[in-house]
Amino acid sequence: MARKVGIYTRISRDDEGDALGVARQRQDCERLADLRSWQAVKIYEDNDVSAFRRNVVRDEFELLLKDLRAGLLDGIVAYDLDRLARQPRDLERLIEIYDERPKAEFATVTNDVNLATPDGRTMARVMVAFANKSSHDTSRRLKRKHLELARQGKDSGGPAPYGWRKDDRTKVDPDAARAIREAQQEILAAVRIGTIRTRWQEQGLGNPRSGTKRMAHHHVEHILTNPRLVGYRTYHGEVLTGEDGEPIKGEWEPINSVADWEAVCAAVAERKQQRPGKSLARKYLLSGIARCGLCKTKIRGQVNPRWKPGSKASKFSYQCSVVNGGCGKVGRTGDPVDKLIVELVLKEQREKAATRAAPGERPWLREAELQAVQADITQLLEAERTKQISVSTLLQLLPSKEKERDELKLERARFYKDQKQAEAQGAAGDLSLAGFFDLPIERRQEIVLRSLSAVIIHPAGRGRRIFDPALIEPVWR
Repeated sequence: MARKVGIYTRISRDDEGDALGVARQRQDCERLADLRSWQAVKIYEDNDVSAFRRNVVRDEFELLLKDLRAGLLDGIVAYDLDRLARQPRDLERLIEIYDERPKAEFATVTNDVNLATPDGRTMARVMVAFANKSSHDTSRRLKRKHLELARQGKDSGGPAPYGWRKDDRTKVDPDAARAIREAQQEILAAVRIGTIRTRWQEQGLGNPRSGTKRMAHHHVEHILTNPRLVGYRTYHGEVLTGEDGEPIKGEWEPINSVADWEAVCAAVAERKQQRPGKSLARKYLLSGIARCGLCKTKIRGQVNPRWKPGSKASKFSYQCSVVNGGCGKVGRTGDPVDKLIVELVLKEQREKAATRAAPGERPWLREAELQAVQADITQLLEAERTKQISVSTLLQLLPSKEKERDELKLERARFYKDQKQAEAQGAAGDLSLAGFFDLPIERRQEIVLRSLSAVIIHPAGRGRRIFDPALIEPVWR
């Protein structure tokens, strides 16, 4: 009976996403298995996955080890030993399995190493050690190269970040840029990143290389707050500055103005400070806004257990709950309450919009002061470089100037954040009832809270009753 082997293929980078590298490895490995009269029963493929980085988990490699240890395979075929392991610890895990199963087969296309023999294992350890050193050397050279490119404002290559064209990463992709700006406006209008992530996932935006994988929250946050959006060059996530203390600009088209980008970054940072680690998700419009008319405890929405698809019953209700510290005596079907409140709020905001002027963009009044401080920092650095002052003097004068600069930049970011938030939230009076309910739930709550501080739901008595608007009391701001 033919020996059953698993074929392992891996490539560290697949910038095009076409998997041609691993496909070529697979063909050569299959040819070798045929020559040895082995039966290739499974292909284990780690495409675009590093074997050198310690924090990377190779899912298919782990499965290969598991199947070999369990006896589901009689051996392994790989294109080269360094495809399997570039870290000595990974090789030792593989050798341990061959210790347990000395008759297991092992073969590579490029060399003849037998992990079942002591000499073969010694040779494998030497080869992996050299491969590991080669990876270290390459990593060191690449880091130095990328730092030099970053200081020159040049792009470092690789897949185009979302927002720029795949064929020319210096040019903006209009559709992606529009999606980014719209999402940023939503952030300023109190919409959660999680809501944006879900919509982008459904529309196939933001992560073109992930296929069907779920987008991570931090990935979407990075896209919307990336310094690259304003042309700033970064290195390991930090914005690089030149000798004049100003951020180094990259050689690509920006998507945002500095004011817009700083406003979004400030809004995201502020939200994290207000509720660190807590979800801001809401399902029902008046959850946390409505209060019980008897005990004044906050009321939250909950699914109506009597509701079924096609039934006339309301899908949800607002119920004072004993679990949340309430009396449990007041409840109301949700749909008519929401509709009433929204109609009142939109009417009130429509009347306000008719009597006030549209908000205009105002400049930050301390911009000249910030530029003066930045000029002082540049002069100090230049004076030290030309030996007019000592390093000791520089270090005595520089920290206070840097602190003043950072405080002014933070103040500027908050100023533009408040201004851009007001623009993004805008007047809701132009919204129709249907248009209002098409908005994300966070945006709807923000519009309601602009007009109301609470909604009091008064008891209606026993038995089924017709909805009475008089028992719903809005508390206006």
